[in-house]
Parts: sequence; structure tokens; C-alpha cells
Amino acid sequence: MLVPVRFLPIRIRSFLICALAAGNAAAMAGHSSLAAEPSADQRAFAAEVAREGGPSEASVLATLAEAKVQQSILDAIARPAEATKPWKDYRPIFVTDKRIDDGIAFYRGNRALLERIGSEYGVPPEIIVAIIGVETGYGRIAGKYRVLDALSTLAFNYPPRAKFFRGELKQLFLLKDKQLAYPIDELKGSYAGAMGWGQFMPTSIEKWAKDEDGDGRIDLWNSLPDITASVANYFAEHEWQKGEPVTVRAQPASDARPIEPANSEPVYPLQQMEAWGYAPIERVGAQTPSTLLKLDGENGPEYWLTFKNFYVITRYNKSPMYAMAVWQLAQAIAAGVATPAP
Repeated sequence: MLVPVRFLPIRIRSFLICALAAGNAAAMAGHSSLAAEPSADQRAFAAEVAREGGPSEASVLATLAEAKVQQSILDAIARPAEATKPWKDYRPIFVTDKRIDDGIAFYRGNRALLERIGSEYGVPPEIIVAIIGVETGYGRIAGKYRVLDALSTLAFNYPPRAKFFRGELKQLFLLKDKQLAYPIDELKGSYAGAMGWGQFMPTSIEKWAKDEDGDGRIDLWNSLPDITASVANYFAEHEWQKGEPVTVRAQPASDARPIEPANSEPVYPLQQMEAWGYAPIERVGAQTPSTLLKLDGENGPEYWLTFKNFYVITRYNKSPMYAMAVWQLAQAIAAGVATPAP
């Protein structure tokens, strides 16, 4: 009995598409549109994917032959990121009245789901909402590039980070049918290959994405249960501490010791920070691990004591300004949700 193509598993559909593409290419030999011969790097990559349990070497090469090198992707990744801006310029990009209002509306419109997910994973719903808001404007800007094009372009044409993107491209081929809601050549995302409302890279999908709605696949584009649970699980797996502080403003003494931490990992007991001249303006346990964050604010330097939960946000994006924007957006959303709607 013949099985309609649309009912076949994604991996088999992808293989058939690739086989047809390869056959068409062979039939068009001599035409200018014929894809170039695979490079040595591509052949080595395809062999590696096959060895690790992915599609066959021929199938991978056929798929790569359909990928298009996009100069706009190379231009985008070479541009300075928002993180190079000072906090006074960075914050207005992400913590805006519109993003707050849209976040409040998103929370209210999906309250039952968000609060169930938040309770299940031990992560505040407003954090889940703020991540989606900062990443994709609540799903409105999830990316226009084919993920295959983005990852192939960067894996084989961007030497500074080729190793990283080659790893992500490999993981894309290794994802199982239930982890891909759509065929590989149909996935859309950012110029860096991040996918869905939460902008998950393939390795993040493999490790942390969830099929929350139980339909047998993970859909980070069109399933709010999958989207919100995946973001929540990311935080839970990175050890978000329920009910614990994220960050508090500090009042530095005139003789405060200069501190320039290498990253956002909290390594100093709070009482040590106080002894060094950084007093929190809110009460926090003396032994709570902390570190210092100095930001260039609109009205001058801002000093913040940050804790484990702040560090967890930086595991989603390592920029401390990103983490602060997410936290402040989350606070504004929570305050708005708590205020009765007019």
C-alpha cells in the first residue's frame, strides 16, 4: 500500500526531497544552475554526520547542495551587536512602553497556560514572557532566513566561528523527527540559525526543548505550550532558584573597593560585597552569593548586586545588559498584570 508523502516521518520526507533534488541536478548537467561540487569540508562534514547516526553522507550532501550562501547573513553577523552599546542606549531598545504593554496583553491572554507552566517548572511566568518579548516581540519577528542557509553559510564561510556553527549544523541533521515540527529545508529563523519564538539553536532544541502539548513533535513556532515550556525548561535546567533574588541596586561608599568581575557568576558572599563598600538597598541574606555589575545609566553609573538567578538569565544570552533588560521587562509586565485592567 502506498503511503502519502505527507504522512511519512520528517526524516524520510527530507531524504526523498533530497534524493529528488539530486536526481534533478544530475539531469540538468551542463546547465549554469547546477550546484557546485561539494567542498572537502562539506564531504568531511557529511561523513561525520553519517557516522554519528544522522542521514547518509549522500543525503546530507544533497541537502547542503540546496543551501544558499547568503551575503546578508555574513554582513549581519559582522555588524556590531547591541551589546556594544552602553546601558543608557541598550535599555530603550528592549524595555519600551509597547513591549511592556504587549507583554501584559500576552500574559493576560495566556494566563492559565503561563501560570501552569511557571508552577510546573518553578520559573516565574513573567520571565518566560519577557524572554519571548525580547527575543521575537512575542512571536512577531522570529526570523526570515532558512535555518539551513544560515547555518551552512556560517559553518563553511565564516572562519571566526565556523567551529561553533558547524556543530549547530550537525545537530540540525541529528535532531529526531519528534524534535523537528517541519522538514529541515522549511525551517525559518534568525541570521544565526536560531529558531522559534524563544530563538533556540539546534543544540538547545536537543537538550531543553519540550513537547508540552503531547502531539509527538516540538513546534517552537505554532505551539504555545511547546514554546513556553521550552523556555521554562531552559531556565529550570540551568538551576533557576524559585523565590530567590535576581538583582538589587547597590549604594557604593565613597571609598568602595574597585571590582571588575570577569563574568556574571556570583562568587562573593553578600556580606563581603558590603565590606567592600557596596550596600544593597533591599535586604538580602548575608551569605547569598553575589557579584557586582556596573552599568552606564542615563543619569550616571549604576551599581547592581546580582545573584544566581541573574547568572541563569545570562546562560540564555551571556550579555549582562541582556539579562538586566529581561529582568526589568519582566518586573514591568508582572506589575502591569497585577494592576486591574481598565
